[in-house]
Amino acid sequence: MRIKILRATVLGLTLSLFCLGASAQTYKMTLSGASPSGLWTVLGVGIDGAVKTSYPGSSVTYQTSGGGLANIALVDQVKVELGIAHDAELRIATEGSKPYTNPITSLRAIALLYNWAPMQMVMTKAFAEKYGIRSFDDIALKKPPLRVAFNKRGNITEHVAVKMFNAIGVDLEDIKKWGGDVIYAASDEQGDLIKDRRIDMFANGVFVRTSFIVQAGDAVDLVLLTVSEKVVQKVSKETGAAPFVVKGGSYPWQPEDVPTVALGAVMIVNSKMEDKTAYNLAKSLVEHIDKLQGAHNSMKAITPKFLASQRVIPYHKGAEKYYREAGLLN
Repeated sequence: MRIKILRATVLGLTLSLFCLGASAQTYKMTLSGASPSGLWTVLGVGIDGAVKTSYPGSSVTYQTSGGGLANIALVDQVKVELGIAHDAELRIATEGSKPYTNPITSLRAIALLYNWAPMQMVMTKAFAEKYGIRSFDDIALKKPPLRVAFNKRGNITEHVAVKMFNAIGVDLEDIKKWGGDVIYAASDEQGDLIKDRRIDMFANGVFVRTSFIVQAGDAVDLVLLTVSEKVVQKVSKETGAAPFVVKGGSYPWQPEDVPTVALGAVMIVNSKMEDKTAYNLAKSLVEHIDKLQGAHNSMKAITPKFLASQRVIPYHKGAEKYYREAGLLN
């Protein structure tokens, strides 16, 4: 009897130690984002919170960088474990387009973080009425002396904006030939430029009701230009930006639904990451998705199914395994 009790005690201790070892797994990782403030920073906080909750003692440290294009290089070179990049940036990388010299094939997804940063083609109402512009496509037909602002050169929204103009048959030289101009300015500066009537339009990919657009609309009468289905599909195919509809009433001066394309952001890793690690990362984000939902008001709509819905690059094998087990991937 004593031997049986001793064996049971030893077995119980062994199982306890095994379980303790499993739960004691910790991770120390670096997540490369963008600026020290903004949405990607708070996403980093949410990701860190999810991993810490699943694996106490773990940490995901947010590192600033030049943005998605820089993060792709860092993850490819295994200089950081985790990165965030826009879907359109991932398309550039996998195709080996500038600034890359060759296709990058090492990137794998852990989760789609959002896909609701639409390209918003905002024009002053006065300019639109003067030249009879009722849609984005009309710019190519009317050939107005348009002063348009894009984001800074190298910013992915600038890249997508140029693709959108190209899709209606307009290049930047055309705009200048018509007597217009192309200006490169950060988001807040775009708002100031249109309020001061130094530009007639800006094209930017940001969340609906981003403050600089709201404030510009309070100062100047604006319109949000509809993008045709043909252009939406062409740009989506070329850039990876998904079709999107800005719901009518999102702004007081925008009563109707407005189709466009939207940028998304993906959490990426290198294909060399251990399957178990990628599995556990995906599991953490699903089981503690409240950490992402609570990171920012714009993230409240995120769901476990959404995390597994990007299609620009392959999911890491470990993450894919978890999503299939959880019934989130077919």
